Amino acid sequence: MDALADLLRVVRFSGGLFLEARFRQPWCLLSHLTEQDCGPGVDTSGGIVAFHFVLEGEVQVRVGGEPPQLAPAGSLILVPRNDPHLLGSDVSLPRLDVRSVMRKAAEDDLARIDVGPGGHAGQRFVCGFQATGMRDHPLLAALPALIVTDLQDRPCAEWAQSSFRYAAQEHAAQRAGSQEILARLSELLFVEAVRGYIERLPGEATGWLAALRDPALARALTALHAQPAEAWTTDALAERAFLSRSAFAERFTRMVGTPPMNYLTRWRMLLAGQRLRETADTIAQIAAAVGYESESTFSRAFARELGMAPGAWRRQAANG
Repeated sequence: MDALADLLRVVRFSGGLFLEARFRQPWCLLSHLTEQDCGPGVDTSGGIVAFHFVLEGEVQVRVGGEPPQLAPAGSLILVPRNDPHLLGSDVSLPRLDVRSVMRKAAEDDLARIDVGPGGHAGQRFVCGFQATGMRDHPLLAALPALIVTDLQDRPCAEWAQSSFRYAAQEHAAQRAGSQEILARLSELLFVEAVRGYIERLPGEATGWLAALRDPALARALTALHAQPAEAWTTDALAERAFLSRSAFAERFTRMVGTPPMNYLTRWRMLLAGQRLRETADTIAQIAAAVGYESESTFSRAFARELGMAPGAWRRQAANG
């Protein structure tokens, strides 16, 4: 299993669709998701990834003061940290707030927006989210504020469009297990967008995602992720990378943004948090599973990295 797959496994997303939108030009909309949009029982404490899938037409999207990006039909728009963002036929137009034009969902349907004169919508898209309760996850931290992926150019293009239509039908029908299906479909498309982003990174890019394209660093990251309890040292990881210790440490720190041993500690604590949340293992068992012989040493490291003791973290996770 590669390092990207490891992080996706641990991040534990919940997600789905909540809105279908139809617009007739001209229009501009300000969008920003809230906990209420995600529905009851969804843990958003670690962050929300907003997404829009363009079914028809071409949409402009902009985050902050960055230049707008074009998203043609078949595009997936990701806003990894749920920044307020503009969508429109022209994002320089006066903007509407999404709440002012949204028609609330019936119990068995999506919320809807239908704005503009005329009979045929120039732009049509569906909106959804991915939410996580895991704070400061390195994958979400590594992504830019906005990603637009034209899935027409990806191997999954036909599958993606049919999947979203299927997801909307599942939501409307409220069949048993439909929320789980929506979550998995959303997560798969999120992964596809992240893969596309990694492939488009320039050669001089740095960061955790760029490190995955470096064969030497990818070998070290994969080994570290596969065996987190191993008594890793910088020397041992350098051997896996087929680099000298100094070359490996310099390259890892420059690309990932933190020294190898700091990264290892952070990864162990993320894994420990997952086990605290999802298992009944004792703190001593979890400490051993992530490479600590002493429960007290583990507890101090956990509190230093995640801001509270393991027991308190488990109680908070259990309370949602």
